[in-house]
Amino acid sequence: MSTDPYHSLLNHLASCSDSTDIEMLLNALLTDKEQFEIANRIRIFDLLERGVTQREISEQLGVGIATVSRGAKAMQIHDVSALLATHREVNG
Repeated sequence: MSTDPYHSLLNHLASCSDSTDIEMLLNALLTDKEQFEIANRIRIFDLLERGVTQREISEQLGVGIATVSRGAKAMQIHDVSALLATHREVNG
């Protein structure tokens, strides 16, 4: 039996077949501020991929340059293309 709660969360999310179930779970786990910060990270990924400079992103989103830099570093390490495709599909 795994005692790692994070992997339990991943397994549970993978088994969810309805976005409403995922939303309810994330609402229980994350504060409004945490949810906003995750949404901003996705916005940062999107703007970086569109070629917006880090300084412009910082000003546009009202976040520190270090926050944007962390997002840029995360994009270098992780493939977020599927997430961005979904984001753009949903948001036109």
